[in-house]
Amino acid sequence: MRWRSFLIPVLGGIVACWPTASALAGAYRLVDEEGVTHITDTPNDPRFQAVEGFSGTATGWLKVPQAVRGGLAFAKEIRETAERYDVSASLVEAVIRVESAFNPWAVSRKGAQGLMQLMPRTANALGVRDSFNPGQNIEGGVRHLRYLIDRYPGNTALALAAYNAGEAAVDYYRGIPPYPETQQYVRKILERTGGAAPVPAEPVQVIYRYETADGTLTFSNVPPAARPRDRR
Repeated sequence: MRWRSFLIPVLGGIVACWPTASALAGAYRLVDEEGVTHITDTPNDPRFQAVEGFSGTATGWLKVPQAVRGGLAFAKEIRETAERYDVSASLVEAVIRVESAFNPWAVSRKGAQGLMQLMPRTANALGVRDSFNPGQNIEGGVRHLRYLIDRYPGNTALALAAYNAGEAAVDYYRGIPPYPETQQYVRKILERTGGAAPVPAEPVQVIYRYETADGTLTFSNVPPAARPRDRR
């Protein structure tokens, strides 16, 4: 008799069918892209590896990643909020996955909070009273993402860059800022949603013309205002 064993994450826990230790002698294991472990005696993928006869629970194979658990727990809120603001649910899910790995209590080193990592000032402007309330945080984050998508119509990459680094940085560089964190951020999300990875924009040389306090007319490649800083 042939058998298969599956790990199935469900809301509030895991449903797992696990074979006996003796049966594991002919088992094969595969950890997929989401970190979920699959066990079978009939491998149909070259990535499956033979399993020695010991417990997957003891070795931690059956631990479902936070991102998988969270994705299930907040799926309904993500879908409904995305529909309300006409934003792709898969895009929202990818942003949350990269921002916080679905941890509603996440706090970045710069103070961004919650699932979609809202800075306190941004959260306040969006009417989010409690950034650690998943519903409020997702609502505010998706509304902000909608605004950025409208601000950079037809260019999701720029909207994502602005979500990460701020609009001032995107406007200053006239493209994705040359910040490694922002470039990786945009690339990860677009890869998860099937979009093409963007080519980082090179800074555009701009000549500024302004008049000083004593009436001197000045031309310079240095803007009169201070260079914008990464918002996070």
